[in-house]
Amino acid sequence: VVARPMRSVTYDAPGDSPVLHLVEREVPDPRAGEVRVRVHVSGVNPTDWKTRSGTGSVRVAAAETVPNQDGAGTVDAIGAEVTGLSVGDRVWLGISGWQRPLGGTAQEFTIALADRVFPLPAEADFDIGASLGVPAVTAHRALTVGELLPDRLSRGSLAGATVLVAGGAGAVGHAAIQLARWAGATVLTTVSSEEKAVLARAAGAHHAINYRDEDAVAQVRAIAPDGVDHVVEVAAGANSALNVAVVKPRATIASYANDGGAPTTIDVGASMRLNLRYQWVLIYTMGADAWAAAGEDITAALRDRALPIGEAAGLPIHRFPLEQTAAAHDAVEGNVVGKVLIDVSGR
Repeated sequence: VVARPMRSVTYDAPGDSPVLHLVEREVPDPRAGEVRVRVHVSGVNPTDWKTRSGTGSVRVAAAETVPNQDGAGTVDAIGAEVTGLSVGDRVWLGISGWQRPLGGTAQEFTIALADRVFPLPAEADFDIGASLGVPAVTAHRALTVGELLPDRLSRGSLAGATVLVAGGAGAVGHAAIQLARWAGATVLTTVSSEEKAVLARAAGAHHAINYRDEDAVAQVRAIAPDGVDHVVEVAAGANSALNVAVVKPRATIASYANDGGAPTTIDVGASMRLNLRYQWVLIYTMGADAWAAAGEDITAALRDRALPIGEAAGLPIHRFPLEQTAAAHDAVEGNVVGKVLIDVSGR
């Protein structure tokens, strides 16, 4: 094997975005169970800057780390014991760098575990592929852990169900709206402004409600008088009272974040009377079976063109070149509305 250099963004210790620097490293070779992917587009998520800064739930475990968990590209080489993938295949990656510090996607080639590499259908471009991973898999998990909903998603599988997605203008909320709509649910979302309501409706939400309205509960109940079947929650503490007020008996509140940091207070009596289920969602520890199911279902949705991005689809795109990865992290940390993508291949 002839050694060849590649451009790679790395950092040696946690800190603010200036710890990121562009270097040249040798292109690594895949081992058994691994796939080498030529990265075309890298996606940036809140977990990426939180990990880099040392404030997130995923901690840096090595001296040298390549940031960013998600991406899309083409298979460049395959290690032993890998089946179902071929050199040249278009693929999308999820949590490529988890417990693998040099496996991030902010570099021209990355080594990923084969079970975190999924086919990218011809119906989806690399931008869409790089926008899946953390957001779409989190949304899939949040939509498949409810007592009243099936544990797999497919076209029409949620027909007759009513789903409330909190924060519909965010990346996870956007994916949850799209997946729930594709699966046939009636989708409500709560947002903080009319501008975000426009984006959520563009993503496919049937109804968008400003959670700051005094009559927000009444607005939800007017749409779903019997209560909603399921809640996908981004701010577990801030929205706990609203959720209990709008769900039907045996509903599930699936929480993947606690934006705003408000304490999460559970009304035990009301929750018991409703037989509520509270489910916490973190895709890093959800297990191999859940990952396989998410990969298959999301790929099926891609084939149906159900997961578009861009402002017209409710998720504006913000692009950066690889050498401006620090600025891309700053944009996400600054709560930019939309999806931040890094063009690794130079486009």
